[in-house]
Amino acid sequence: MASLLRGAIWRLFPRKGYCSWGTQGKLSQGFVEALKALVGSPHVSTAAAVREQHGHDESMHRCQPPDAVVWPQNVEQVSQLAALCYGHGVPIIPFGTGTGVEGGVCAVQGGVCINLTHMDRILELNPDDFSAVVEPDPGADASLCGMVATGASGTNAVRYGTMRDNVLNLEVVLPDGRLLHTAGPGRYFRKSAAGYNLTGLFVGSEGTLGLITAATLRLHPAPEAMVAATCAFPSIQAAVDSTIHILQAAVPVARIGLSVLPEFLDDVMMDACNRYSKLNCCVAPTLFLEFHGSEQALAEQVQRTEEITQHNGASHFSWAKNAEERSRLWVARHNAWYAALSLRPGCKGYSTDVCVPISRLPEILVQTKEDLKASGLTGTITGHVGDGNFHCILLVDPEDPEELLRVKAFAEQLGRRALALHGTCTGEHGIGLGKRQLLQEEVGAVGMETMRQLKAMLDPRGLMNPGKVL
Repeated sequence: MASLLRGAIWRLFPRKGYCSWGTQGKLSQGFVEALKALVGSPHVSTAAAVREQHGHDESMHRCQPPDAVVWPQNVEQVSQLAALCYGHGVPIIPFGTGTGVEGGVCAVQGGVCINLTHMDRILELNPDDFSAVVEPDPGADASLCGMVATGASGTNAVRYGTMRDNVLNLEVVLPDGRLLHTAGPGRYFRKSAAGYNLTGLFVGSEGTLGLITAATLRLHPAPEAMVAATCAFPSIQAAVDSTIHILQAAVPVARIGLSVLPEFLDDVMMDACNRYSKLNCCVAPTLFLEFHGSEQALAEQVQRTEEITQHNGASHFSWAKNAEERSRLWVARHNAWYAALSLRPGCKGYSTDVCVPISRLPEILVQTKEDLKASGLTGTITGHVGDGNFHCILLVDPEDPEELLRVKAFAEQLGRRALALHGTCTGEHGIGLGKRQLLQEEVGAVGMETMRQLKAMLDPRGLMNPGKVL
């Protein structure tokens, strides 16, 4: 059926005369009309402002707009669009909410941006099996399938895992328009030993292997109770040591049915958050924690955690149980990006992340703090230290070439420090445009060649989000 569909599309919109992209660097009017015939004129735009909006994300990478933006309404239209573009040699750039930080949506070779935000339905809910099937766009500040594509995670990862741990099946439109269900159509089993892990292949593929049009995700039961806490420390070392000691004390869910979610802000970040969010937190390295579980278990864990943190010199404890108070404690962490931007109004923010084994966190965080001071850059450190992942948010003037070079040098040095400590150059942001060299250093020549072979098999014309990852 898929091959018949592709053949029909190619006969309806033959290659000759419809696409001048390959020779002139832009789409012909005929090709644009072909796009409109597939999804309707209101769902296609070649306006400069719209294309520019889709040519960048939240990173400092310069805007590289596509030649057209389309908004499909369903998977059938996505399949038809992919077949049309691939048949004419036009690059395809998937787009969710544009909140990435590594230039993943930049159209480095022009082409067609496929914006999936009109596909926002929950297709299936299976509470007894703890799973749901969703289209690409449901989500808060990021789309769910966009998070799948980047292998993203957040503050709950230390207990509930990253996207990679929570995806059971994916519906993917391959570059030539064929439809793939990575675990088989309609399947949502909890484990399998059947064949290659195709689902895992597409998690973190950053739009370079296909367009994710639906995801089957794990659901987790809401805990009986929650408690949030913050506490300040005299040093980064003390804050990270507390995190490690908390985990070593068997606070994770593996033993007692609850987990701790440590979040870390350095003193510069805390001061920025105080001013931005109008708070009065202590300006010192600060740990944010949240406990999930039964009322009795929470009381025990709060007491044990307070003992551990006090042993490491913690002060200024704040504990909160009800939703409003927990939200107040977390507002500083949730506003960290915008608080950092307020340190240098008019500048761009660049957030880079790495992840190392938890035991190496104190070493790399102390080194990074020293590197940041030595670089002369304005920046802060924040992170999910419970799983070894942290971020540096750097403020940069995009019109200052020398400062841009210093930011690039700092990010590369940070990535290599993580690799030297048996870590990874990115824990959740992805590779995108900026970390391709670090990826090569991380996985080695054989690893890169294997990835290139997989890419060539699924995308032999190299048209899916070109220029990213590899």
